This record gives sequence, structure tokens and C-alpha cells, in this order.
Amino acid sequence: MTFLIIDTYYHGFLRAFCSQHADLPDRPYAEQWRVLMDQCFGTADFYSINLRKLGHDAHEVVANCEPLQRRWAREHAIHLWAAYPLYCQLGRVKAWQMAVLKAQVEKFKPDVVYVQDMNWMDAALLRAIKRTGRLVVGQTAYALREDMDWGPYDLIVSSLPHYVERFRRQGIRCEYLRFAFEPRVLKLLGSVQSRPAVVFVGGYTSNHTGGNRLFEHVAGQVPMDFWGYGEEGLPATSLIRRSFRGEAWGLQMYRILAESQIGLNRHIDLSERFANNMRLFEATGVGTLLLTDWKDNLHELFEVGKEVVAYRTPQECAELVKHYLEHDGERRAVAKAGQERTLRDHTYQQRMKELADIVRKHV
Repeated sequence: MTFLIIDTYYHGFLRAFCSQHADLPDRPYAEQWRVLMDQCFGTADFYSINLRKLGHDAHEVVANCEPLQRRWAREHAIHLWAAYPLYCQLGRVKAWQMAVLKAQVEKFKPDVVYVQDMNWMDAALLRAIKRTGRLVVGQTAYALREDMDWGPYDLIVSSLPHYVERFRRQGIRCEYLRFAFEPRVLKLLGSVQSRPAVVFVGGYTSNHTGGNRLFEHVAGQVPMDFWGYGEEGLPATSLIRRSFRGEAWGLQMYRILAESQIGLNRHIDLSERFANNMRLFEATGVGTLLLTDWKDNLHELFEVGKEVVAYRTPQECAELVKHYLEHDGERRAVAKAGQERTLRDHTYQQRMKELADIVRKHV
């Protein structure tokens, strides 16, 4: 099978990336794409690399990376000044972006179009793709727009068990597919210098109020470093703001985790009772002790207490941080076991085998 994975990246990351690589728009598409993928942001090229290992053909496109997509259009003689499809929903998606995506679908001729960001994608374009007989798959582990049009999708996959059940109750075909870790990240990181640090890398916006309360409590008892985005909305007295070190995306995020003794994790409210986010596998994958919030299905992913550590309250979280900082042998043992479990059971090669099996059932 041939897969076309349509992804979008956070604007904050793209802004930083384009600023650091100001010459990128003048370079060929293949070079731009490779530099972008080597940042290891999100799922990068983890899908396509591992689908190819399984004998499939696969391509990722980052639909909202303007210099990259405009370069692809230029190399394929697409005149964007004349490309203004009427089906485009203006305001959320620019017309030229849909024009390039349409051309990429025609170029790659995929059997499966896999949409990573359903909130961003234009439903009319997907309907046009679906009419060509291609399977349209949407992935979600995030809050979806209230006006979401499910019609173009043949299948939804989600790492949230309760999402899967809700979709199925609505008569929408949905399958469970967990997040994972890409071992190639370890090669890109190279040697890592460990340092005594407890870190969290993520968001601190109004969508993360529960986690912010947790971190304010823990930071009042143990030293912490905070990285990520959204701290500007916190009060001036916030302990998170006082210990905020800056943005961290992709490979830099992995390096910060790998250098740290303890990586904290928390889930946003939409996860409800289920362990689900990418940080579970990012932290364990690079060999950091993961201290995460207790969830009903956490034991299905890791052996709690042996491969990861879980807290139920902010105070328990702070006490566990203190314990593992004072008992380095225990910390190292849990971190090592967690990494071994992730590299054994939670890699993208394994997930892509699961995805290919899922798709075969619905073709």
C-alpha cells in the first residue's frame, strides 16, 4: 500500500525553525524536508520510515510549513497565484495550501490518505480525494471542532480508548492506536550529559490549568525546570514562570529529557481516566525516570513502580520526586526498566505494523 501522511506543526515550532534556518526557502524541497524531519518534531517521518520497513510506500507532507510547500509547488510547476479552489474553507486553511495538497495527492497516488490534524483539514478536499477511491483516515487524540464534518472519513484512529468507544457508538468506524517512540532519536541525540534536574516540557496555557496547579505545588517543594510554551499567560508570582527556561521543540525537547533525572508528566482533562500522551514514551524512550499521573490503563503500558512511577495527588508527586532524588540507585533502575519496555513494546515500527493491519481491515 501507499500512504500519504498529511501533518501540521505547531506555529511556535515552525516560527522558531524558520528563524533558525533563514536560507531554507532557497534550498530544494528534498533538502528542506530532510532538515525539518531531523528536528524530530511530533511524529516527524516516523510513520513513513517504518511503513517502508514493512514493505509499504509512504510519504509525509507538512501542509502548513509555508516555505516547504511553496518549494514543492515551484518544483512541480504549480502556479499558486492562479490556484484558488472554491471548495477551500477560508480563514482556517489558505487556498494555496489546499491547492498544493491536491497536487501532492495526484502526484503520490496514495491508497491511504492519513490526516494527522482533522481540525485543520478541509472537508471538501477530502471528499474529492475519497471520490477517487482512496481510503481517508483521520487521527485524533485532541479536542475536535464542534462543526467537524465526519463524512469524508472512512476510518478514525485514536490513542484515547474513550474516544474509540464514543465514535463507535455514533456509528463511526474507529480503531485504537497508541503513541510510540522512535529509537532513531537516540542516534540523533548521540552522547548525553546527565544533570541533576527535574523537568517538565509542555504547555502552560488555559487548556492546562490542572497541570499548572500541580506544578505550582511541586515547584514550591523541590527545584524544577520548566520548558515549553504558554507561560506568558501565568501570573507574575507563578513559580512556573520563575523557573521557566524557554521554548523547547523536537530534538531539543528530547535532549532536555535525556539529560534530566526525572521527567514529570500530566494529562489534560480530555484524557479523562486514560494514560495517553506522547510524553509517556518520549521520556521513557530516552532513559529518563517518568513520574506521571495515575490512570486506569497505565498498567497496560508499563509496570507501575518498576518501569514508571505514578502519583495520585500533587503532594504525592512532590514526595516521590524527593524520594527518587535521594535514592539514585532506585531512580536509575526504574529509568532503565522503563526505557527497555518502551524499546521493546512501544516503537513506531510496532505501531506501523498495527496501523497497516487496521487499514487492511477497512480497505
